[in-house]
Amino acid sequence: MSKKLVEAMAELNEDLVIAEVKNLISRNIPVLKIIGYLQEGIGIVGKRFEEKKYFMSELIISGEIFKEASKILGETIPSGTSKYGIFVIGTIYGDIHDVGKNIVNTFMSSNDFEVVDLGVDVPPERFIEAIKQYKAKVVGISCLLTNCFDNVKECIQAIEDAGLRKEVKILIGGGPVDEGTCKYVGADAVCKTAQQTVEYCKECAYLSISFI
Repeated sequence: MSKKLVEAMAELNEDLVIAEVKNLISRNIPVLKIIGYLQEGIGIVGKRFEEKKYFMSELIISGEIFKEASKILGETIPSGTSKYGIFVIGTIYGDIHDVGKNIVNTFMSSNDFEVVDLGVDVPPERFIEAIKQYKAKVVGISCLLTNCFDNVKECIQAIEDAGLRKEVKILIGGGPVDEGTCKYVGADAVCKTAQQTVEYCKECAYLSISFI
């Protein structure tokens, strides 16, 4: 295990994180393992936040460091790899959290999906536009705030009102979401980890859902 990378991420040492990511890449360590080390470090950041040792500013910094590390990791993924098709993802409007979303993006790209990231604070009409534009068959909606559950429900209803609901599978993810949330908002599945997202989307592909 790269204890050095985990600790650097936990200590929010961006220079060391980037240097160690490049070092691990040069040693041909698999991308998913490197992401795992980064996730472990982010987990420590989250724990320190809960213990009030870190504050919101530290959470934001950890997200920015992960973004920079993800850019480097993304360069190691061959371009044009979309064996399983297009995956659209975004954080629902009213919510600007993106660390979990970014982790999912990197996992999906590393598993032969083409990822379209809509960013954060995404309104229903942007999801609808993306479904139409990219002919997406699976959409991920990230939500880390319980007071935004109604926004997710509204978004899924808007997709249905646009006549697109039967064409797309919708999964949700984020710290507070569970099966009850999934049922409430009308999603097809809840994925608590990036790996669950990959497995769910691959299953959709194996079931001959047409990706374009």
